[in-house]
Amino acid sequence: MSLGALLAAALLSQAPAASIPGAGALLESPAASSQAAMARPVKPNGWVGLTPEARAALVAEDVEAPLASRLMRMSERFINTPYVLSPLGEGHGVDPDPTFRLDAVDCLTFVEQSLALSLAGREEEVAPLLERIRYAGMPTYEDRNHLMEAQWLPNNLRKGFLADVTRRYAGADAVTVTKSLTRQTWQSRSSQALGLPEARQVVGTYTLNMLPLERVMEHARDIPSGTILVVMREDLPLKATRITHLGFVVQRKHRTYLRHAARGGYNRVVDEDLEAFLARNARYSKWKVMGVGLFEPRRPDGASGGSVMRPVP
Repeated sequence: MSLGALLAAALLSQAPAASIPGAGALLESPAASSQAAMARPVKPNGWVGLTPEARAALVAEDVEAPLASRLMRMSERFINTPYVLSPLGEGHGVDPDPTFRLDAVDCLTFVEQSLALSLAGREEEVAPLLERIRYAGMPTYEDRNHLMEAQWLPNNLRKGFLADVTRRYAGADAVTVTKSLTRQTWQSRSSQALGLPEARQVVGTYTLNMLPLERVMEHARDIPSGTILVVMREDLPLKATRITHLGFVVQRKHRTYLRHAARGGYNRVVDEDLEAFLARNARYSKWKVMGVGLFEPRRPDGASGGSVMRPVP
């Protein structure tokens, strides 16, 4: 499971806790999460039907190209991929979902797998890269980057996979916000649904740069394709996150789009006009959307990228 799982957990009035093992269920809008992902795309995605050899050739193609260019190429192949909440796990234990799949994604696993495929120079590098992005250390449920503000973003910034570029593109419109996690946060039904032991229930205040929602379109055309855009809501004490969605910015034909795994009416990966996406988010009233953050994917060096330790059998 992934980022999407964290939000679904925060929306337990609409989904039973037993059905959401992991952080991904906390991401996605309440309005979208109230709709079952029943629709299926008319056309298959660009990965369906590829032989292992063909997929390996795609990964090995143009490995020296700029990362943003590879991200656009790899992520485009996911268009029309069905949305399935929290489709990835550890293959066993708490979350036995597969560790990698190209036939279903949610908003976080779409971004994670696109990154791993784009960073890899060979097919055999994809799985280790995905582990380094998804986990702080060991590829276990407890060590997964469940919380965006406290784990996924800071760990991937530290490893060199990301750079925070919010202020670069927002300029004077950028503001500083925080997300606070307290012991009270972990007493809420949504937080407990993650099933993390008390020792892994992180507490603290985490600082974020944000471009306010009403200012995003003023800067949209300056944001390069391949930039990761995360959606930030107001900080509610009993919610374990305030980041509830993410995707890639796409610049095409003088318009800006968000390439993302969308639940609700789409139920698949789409390129959605960014202005329309933001207008829809501005209408959410129960958990108000405040703005966005912007992160540039990067190729880490071997030292900063680190490696994932595997548990001894």
